[in-house]
Amino acid sequence: MIKKVAGVALSFGVAVAMAIDGYIVFFKNQQSSAASNLSETKTTTKAKSVSSNKAQTSSSSTSSNTTSGKYKDGTYTGTSTSTRWGDVQVEITVANGKLTKITVLSSPNSEQKSIAINEQALPTYKSEAIKAQSASIQQISGATETYKGFTGSLQNALNQAE
Repeated sequence: MIKKVAGVALSFGVAVAMAIDGYIVFFKNQQSSAASNLSETKTTTKAKSVSSNKAQTSSSSTSSNTTSGKYKDGTYTGTSTSTRWGDVQVEITVANGKLTKITVLSSPNSEQKSIAINEQALPTYKSEAIKAQSASIQQISGATETYKGFTGSLQNALNQAE
């Protein structure tokens, strides 16, 4: 009798834990992404109104001297970021105030597995960072250490460019 009660109680606890986990995975992410989208929309609207106000007040200025991004043009090298499997270091190129190119100067290459992971992950990380114009990118499953090193070095280079 006690075994049945304990089994039912354990099953109930597991069911509750699964329900909470399902809520977090499916609904909490949607809420935070919706809030993020709302924040981006407000920022974009604000930026559009500011730029239209600037255009109205200074219609005689030339646009060739202004940059459209938030970074200073040039080439910047991030610090080498240590990871469990080796160091990662990137160099970025900024043109017209925007991140346009990322070159990986060093990445873990002591083991064949590291090389295989980096061959797949680094191109994705580079394109995502250029799209995002920041180091705030999604991590690829199985490439955690590369992610940590890449974003660490990238953020350092972006900080230099600000």
